[in-house]
Amino acid sequence: MSEGHKVVSPTHFPRPRGYANGIVAEGKLLFISGQIGWDSDAHIVSSDFAVQFLQALDNVIAVVREAGGGTEHIVKLLAFVTDLDAYRAARAAIGDGWRARMGNYYPAMSLVKVSGLLEPGALVEIEGVASLPK
Repeated sequence: MSEGHKVVSPTHFPRPRGYANGIVAEGKLLFISGQIGWDSDAHIVSSDFAVQFLQALDNVIAVVREAGGGTEHIVKLLAFVTDLDAYRAARAAIGDGWRARMGNYYPAMSLVKVSGLLEPGALVEIEGVASLPK
């Protein structure tokens, strides 16, 4: 967690698993557009759900780093997925990949099932908000 950020979790809420209910943040805001699981040549990296999810997360992290921040500055993520069963089946692999990239840091997050994404073959798209150091 970045200095100046505070996790908010009402005591009467169930304990969040893999996300924060809210984060109070200070700093410059960076809004990250939806990132999918493609590489620098705009090719979808795999048809495997976990591989695409983690590549989309890597792409979000790359935008944050380019702006001068780190993973600890990400305060909100929104994932759009085309297949909830594929997401559920990939949760262990996604969790391992998450911890390798983000440690035990969990921003406020939502995950929504959608009927499709713009890019053919894309299974997941992740957008975010980061609060960068002043």
